[in-house]
Amino acid sequence: MPQPFDQFAATLTYDDLPDDVLWTLRRSFTDTVGTAAVGTTTQMADIARRGARALFGVGGAGAARIMLDGTAVSPAGAAMAGAFTVDAIDAHDTTSPAQGHAGSAVFPALLAFADASAVPVTGRDFMLWLAIAYEVSYRAGLAQHATCADYHTSGAWTSTGIAVAVARAMGLNRAQIRHAAGIGEFHGPRSQMMRCIDHPTMLRDGVGWGAPSGLSAAYLAREEFTGAPALTCEDAPEFWRDLGTVWRTVTDTAYKPYPCCRWAHPAIDAAAGLMTQHGVTHQDITRVKVRTFHKATRLAGHTPKSLDEFTYSIAFPLACMIVRGQIGLEELQPETLQDADILRISTATELIDDPHYTRISVGTRWAEVALHLNDGRTLTSAPHSPRGDRDRPLSDAQIAQKFHLFSDPVLGRARAEEIYDLTGRFDSLDATGFARLLDLCLTAP
Repeated sequence: MPQPFDQFAATLTYDDLPDDVLWTLRRSFTDTVGTAAVGTTTQMADIARRGARALFGVGGAGAARIMLDGTAVSPAGAAMAGAFTVDAIDAHDTTSPAQGHAGSAVFPALLAFADASAVPVTGRDFMLWLAIAYEVSYRAGLAQHATCADYHTSGAWTSTGIAVAVARAMGLNRAQIRHAAGIGEFHGPRSQMMRCIDHPTMLRDGVGWGAPSGLSAAYLAREEFTGAPALTCEDAPEFWRDLGTVWRTVTDTAYKPYPCCRWAHPAIDAAAGLMTQHGVTHQDITRVKVRTFHKATRLAGHTPKSLDEFTYSIAFPLACMIVRGQIGLEELQPETLQDADILRISTATELIDDPHYTRISVGTRWAEVALHLNDGRTLTSAPHSPRGDRDRPLSDAQIAQKFHLFSDPVLGRARAEEIYDLTGRFDSLDATGFARLLDLCLTAP
């Protein structure tokens, strides 16, 4: 018989968590902090921090620190600013089946709750909360996409997972957990994802309001505010039947090697593979054709004018890879948008809406690339799905390389090394050790 989500959340223990869940969430902790580090350097994160201070400023007991900033605000304010900081660089963990991202909302919200807690928090505590938040978020996301006509951002369903996890962290009963889920779902931002694809701005994936909405829902439920039922948790049973036996956290979590929309990654990998295989450089290329699924073709971005437009594009990040062989911290700087070589390749890139790739891009994403050379040859790739999915996982060495590429220039090598060490084994930390990790993740560089 299916286990109700509120029972799952109320009774789950750390010892119930399979090893692959622990491994996945350790990796996500490392990956999220690395993304947050480079995110702190952006205008978007700076605006979010200033907004949190103005809207949610508070000192003393019950305050939480803004991620990698240290300013004390309310827990909701810290969750908001932290989520916008992580989401400022589109390199955080992802899930193709739920068409979005959990970690960019879940980590800032739970870090804020842990920092504000009057009761010492251990690594085992935090791992349990993460497992609940991820699992409920993913399933709520799947249910929402299956039952709502519009394609909503990740903030719309992470708010539900966060509400349930924080309610459990507060020790609420099953009835209160149900209400927390309902409040989080109802007040989560039902924001339109394709609007931000078509008109890229700092709104991004909605997690900046999904995180505080979920956190606030649990606080309200604690005070006996009512909100049940959460329809995505209770009216779509096909997505909950195997709760507690199959872990979506494991099967659906993927990691991104490049700091741009996941839909661009298959094309980037395909182009990089062709260049390596055939020993060509960007000077050899006259035109690029990308065949991919429909939604991806709306990621145009041939001449982006901002980091937001860069993030939601294919042509320009693809051109970065072709010209520079990487899409790292240097490629996220404003001057890169004016690079003549990159612009030449980007404006010579054609995106083709391919019905076949649209049909098969369910649960993963597909593309193929053709490079037209100045000697008359055309190099065409095989169909590509993105690296970092479960069928093509990033190695530990690749995760470490990405983390240090993003973190070292911002945090310094010594601090980055300590964060990498502690996030990789955070559930082994006692309250003192976890408090140290909180300090490393929350104080300013």
